Amino acid sequence: MSVSLQKGQKVSLTKERAGLSRVIIGLGWDEAPQKRGLFAPKPQAIDCDASAFLLTNGKIVDKLDVVFFGNLKHPSGAVQHMGDNLTGAGDGDDEQIVVDLANVPAQYDRITVVVNIYQAVQRKQHFGMIKNAFIRIVDASNNTELCRYNLTDDYSGMLALIFGEVYRHNGEWKFNAIGQGTTDPGLGELVGRYT
Repeated sequence: MSVSLQKGQKVSLTKERAGLSRVIIGLGWDEAPQKRGLFAPKPQAIDCDASAFLLTNGKIVDKLDVVFFGNLKHPSGAVQHMGDNLTGAGDGDDEQIVVDLANVPAQYDRITVVVNIYQAVQRKQHFGMIKNAFIRIVDASNNTELCRYNLTDDYSGMLALIFGEVYRHNGEWKFNAIGQGTTDPGLGELVGRYT
């Protein structure tokens, strides 16, 4: 049974699921309808990019600890980005990150998942132009959704979102629904928050 989370809510992933070893972090979003003038050019599609930061004591210690469309697989093999969706079109997950919890090296205490809009400043785009954004955790062994966090706040003016984090606590894996908007214009600036 899937748990619907609120902002700031935490849930255990492994406490009641002995043997849970691989999860899929699914992220989704849709473009909100935009008003435009009769002769205005069609706006560019909003290209949201999901990334996972493997953190040691809350910090990124190596550039290879950032898994994104330009580095699809962590050197440990424990975290893999399944590819870039350029438009967010269609139902279900727009981007997925697979995490092999059993093989995440012990030095990493959390995996933070962020989404930024590619070239947001140049394209004059922000998360107020996005609707139906969510992050969900799925048991990869049977495709069962464990929890879902629907982002319902107004993120107008925000260029990136810290969606949530999977973290280790007292020998179990948990998920924290963060939902924090930022004005970081790109992935490099988001990474800078954790270095």
